[in-house]
Amino acid sequence: MIVRTTDEISGTDRDVADAGWRSKRIILASDRVGFSFHETTIAANTVHEFHYANHVEAVWLVEGEGSLDDLDNGVSYPLGPGSMYLLDGHERHRVTARTQLRMLCVFNPPVTGREVHDEHGVYPLILESAELA
Repeated sequence: MIVRTTDEISGTDRDVADAGWRSKRIILASDRVGFSFHETTIAANTVHEFHYANHVEAVWLVEGEGSLDDLDNGVSYPLGPGSMYLLDGHERHRVTARTQLRMLCVFNPPVTGREVHDEHGVYPLILESAELA
């Protein structure tokens, strides 16, 4: 059994921040459960483009207001508490935060925590050694 709190993750290598967003990686590939689980906050009045070409991501918004733009299909969606989106087609997307957004995110395959968005917003696929065996 794994029990963690976001407070104990704060300030560790599982607490990753970039310009306008912060991700607390609660479950990572090294936990060997087949997915990773994150609490992500996006600062108010910011816009971010992402493209998870190597991962499927499910996002449940628990706080805040904003919008999600599907850049591959030209569709825009309002976001508010209780909104969920699933990037099962590896869609390039833009998240616009009108207020601070707090989201709970699941990635498959799981991220290791060492990934960094490239210039296109993509995480590389990094496998833990146990996943390769």
